Amino acid sequence: MPAAIDNRQRRVPIAVSRLARAVARALAAVGRPGGTVEVAVVGDAEIRRLNARYRGIGRRTDVLAFPLEAPDAAGQLVGQIVVSADTARRQARRLHVPLALELDLLVTHGTLHLVGYDDRDPLEADLMHRRERDILRTAPDRLWRGLLRAPLQHRPYGSTARAEPRPSRTGHLRSKPASRHPLQKSNPVSHRALP
Repeated sequence: MPAAIDNRQRRVPIAVSRLARAVARALAAVGRPGGTVEVAVVGDAEIRRLNARYRGIGRRTDVLAFPLEAPDAAGQLVGQIVVSADTARRQARRLHVPLALELDLLVTHGTLHLVGYDDRDPLEADLMHRRERDILRTAPDRLWRGLLRAPLQHRPYGSTARAEPRPSRTGHLRSKPASRHPLQKSNPVSHRALP
């Protein structure tokens, strides 16, 4: 069982089996087909509370990831992902994509965080979003609107300048986690912070 989905909200209809398939596809793509990811689908109020508690950021976000390696556990628990269904629905409407596709992106993104991908540095974010595109290869380009920068091959040769943190789709800067999750002793990683 690569994904255990816990839908803790009722306002937004969620296709639980599709979310589980998206997690399984992401785990297989990164060479962890035997891994297990726990996904909690919550509302904006809950994700705002979690974001404040574990990252010190008192606003909602679309996804939080809590990496957790348990080598002795059956199925090797990779970690936990928390997704805001409310935020996913707003983002899907803004981008004119189905909600299920936005949720596929969010759990794929969260899974990549669990296995070590990071999007706080612009170059790493570029690599991470390109990996998402590889995994979700049939998704329309507009799903990544506001996430991808110019292709790496178009950057000046020898350029070592590092850009400032790249804003999310809504223009908020990403920031580093402020605290550790007390149960898992690991930092959560957020995708896009929203007001």
